[in-house]
Amino acid sequence: MITIHHLGVSQSDRVVWLMEELGLPYELKWYNRGEDNLAPPAYLALHPAATAPVITDGDMVLTESPVILEHICRRYAGGRLTVGPSQPNYTEYLYWMHFNNSLLGLFFAQSVLNAGGSGPVADVYGRLVKRRRENYYHYLDARLGKAPYLAGPELTCADIMVAFNLTALPLFGGRAISDLPNVTGYVHRIEQRPAYAKAMRIAGPKAVPTNVAQG
Repeated sequence: MITIHHLGVSQSDRVVWLMEELGLPYELKWYNRGEDNLAPPAYLALHPAATAPVITDGDMVLTESPVILEHICRRYAGGRLTVGPSQPNYTEYLYWMHFNNSLLGLFFAQSVLNAGGSGPVADVYGRLVKRRRENYYHYLDARLGKAPYLAGPELTCADIMVAFNLTALPLFGGRAISDLPNVTGYVHRIEQRPAYAKAMRIAGPKAVPTNVAQG
């Protein structure tokens, strides 16, 4: 059985959502952040990359969301929620699968700039980050004006990858989406999915920790 090593308030909640969408069994093991808001030693010891999410599948330890999602879907779900190279929407799927890191990288860059004070260099990078962030979000909004989900008419792993940036990051200073009508409607559609709602109750940013690992 797959074990999801869940660092509280992190992108690992998307793996819980995936498992609920697929109806696959899993074990959820919580790791609370320390007083410094960083991962505890027990979590850091799981994998040299020391990032969330982390899963174990037998003797295999995997990190990186795109790898984990594709691994689970193709090995245990017959490719459900994925798009293959022979399908016409494969390029869209591939693009949006990796869009998450663009938004997340800009969020961290803006956070560093906000903490670093002002000055000529900070002002230049600040304008660059803001311009790129706005371009990305408006491009996302334009895409969702053409299709209900990022890769086309149905939910795929691309949506599971991107949704964290639109639902969780605004709770921690990320860009709000209220001025993006297509994105707002998209998030509403996602929030109505039973699997998503259950995953957020279990492992979302406001979920109550259970089965917490020590150390």
